[in-house]
Amino acid sequence: MSAPTGTYITTAAIGNREDLTDMITRITPTETPFMSMIGKSKATNTLHEWQTQDLASPAANAQAEGDDATAKTITPTVRLNNRTQISTKTVIVSGSQQAANSAGRKDEMGYQLTLASLELRKDMELGLTQNAVSATSPRQSRGLIGWIVDNVDAATAGTAYVPASYTANTAQTDGTQIAFTEARMKNAIQKCYTAGGHPTTVMLPPLAKQTFSTFTGNSTRFDKGEDAKLFASVDVYVSDFGELKAVPNRVQRTRDVFLLQPDKWAMAYYRPFSQKPLSESGDSEKRMLVVEYTLECRAPKANAACYDNL
Repeated sequence: MSAPTGTYITTAAIGNREDLTDMITRITPTETPFMSMIGKSKATNTLHEWQTQDLASPAANAQAEGDDATAKTITPTVRLNNRTQISTKTVIVSGSQQAANSAGRKDEMGYQLTLASLELRKDMELGLTQNAVSATSPRQSRGLIGWIVDNVDAATAGTAYVPASYTANTAQTDGTQIAFTEARMKNAIQKCYTAGGHPTTVMLPPLAKQTFSTFTGNSTRFDKGEDAKLFASVDVYVSDFGELKAVPNRVQRTRDVFLLQPDKWAMAYYRPFSQKPLSESGDSEKRMLVVEYTLECRAPKANAACYDNL
């Protein structure tokens, strides 16, 4: 049926107000798992340095009665460093838009700065999981891949994985990708424990997290049929050397799985997050968000990784 002749309907009407809800929906994820789990530190120079100390390996220690004292061999500290990195986001809003009655926000500049701060933290999370290190302009902070080089399970056939060097400041060579398996993860955990580490977190990209949830260890899974639920996720893995909490990370590379001891990492801020008003050059307002930081790895051997995962 149709409306009676002469009915005044919305498609013909002029002046009806728009129906725009006063809400903005954002789906883009804002989590920064690695930044959230590690500590904070203070950098006082663009070259941030710290020291690590290894104990001597255990040895047979039986001494003759009345023997002269002999000095032990001193193990010197190791001096490590990382460069600070500057990250920014700049927002420019016209005077007219700032004065507009915008739906979902009262202050356009404030709203855009909020979005920029979330984007900036995600940029930092991405960089912290990579290995784009550079001492020249622009400086870049060495990320996880450049620090976790000792307790590694990676490709050996085809193109073999070659680790980065945090002392010679070289990048890694990625190997031929292979399947991520429980056996590989257990191998990396065992190496880490032998070196003195106690990883408590396994940080994985989404696909590897699904693979991780198929690991069975020594257990058999049971489920109650009457509750109509199928549990397909594993969030804690109990290894021979302790528990590992699984933390998915959307921004790290899909080929990397990190086994981390979070208390051996810190974000060292040279300049904390700040907002800078920029000089006006016309009918607009300009603001810059800036932060300068580096990643401090207090004990590289306390961590492990599985690289080159499919």
